[in-house]
Amino acid sequence: MHVELLYHTPDPERAIATAARLCYAPVGASELMETMSEERVHSVLSTIMSSGHFSTLEHASFTFAIDGVSRALTHQLVRHRIASYNQQSQRYVKFKQGVAVVTPNTVSESAEAVEVYQKAIDAATDAYVKLLELGIPAEDARYLLPNAAESKIVVTMNARTLYHFFSERCCNRAQWEIRELAWQMLALVRPLAPFVFADAGPGCVRGHCPEGKMTCGEPYPRIDRASL
Repeated sequence: MHVELLYHTPDPERAIATAARLCYAPVGASELMETMSEERVHSVLSTIMSSGHFSTLEHASFTFAIDGVSRALTHQLVRHRIASYNQQSQRYVKFKQGVAVVTPNTVSESAEAVEVYQKAIDAATDAYVKLLELGIPAEDARYLLPNAAESKIVVTMNARTLYHFFSERCCNRAQWEIRELAWQMLALVRPLAPFVFADAGPGCVRGHCPEGKMTCGEPYPRIDRASL
């Protein structure tokens, strides 16, 4: 898996604070953007995050390039609907030399499991290539490709969606691959908006685990935003 931050709103925390402050200011957004002190920006952000006025977080966005992940992961990722996605197409890209796949660690740790897994992958990809050679369109031959097939995707999310995404997918109960992706994405955005994403992550870092009876029982250390 490789995750790269391609682009983000310049000075995202100032953009968020400007949008929030505009609701109560007699001057325009451009003037606020230029004149607000860093202390005032942090004060506004503190109010936003403590009050849950998260609509203002939508004014900052982040674009990621994600490579080497499975179609199983991207099927989960696109369920986060307030986002933009462009994914490598299996309709138009022909994998004539075979298909790279993601192998779960639980499989890799067992020689017998690896053999079973690889035989199934080889059978599916061999059949896929043969269909292409027979003139079957890639969009139809792809029906044989497994969820393990590697893919590439570009994702843009605003800060509010990202904050929710981290709550859901950094959790120990999230599937391992998308959990790894979520933590990598968080590591990329936290330095750019350290106050906004200070307590981003699974629900347990902010207090009680939201999973109820389904809790993993191994909470992450709690982060007290008030002490930051």
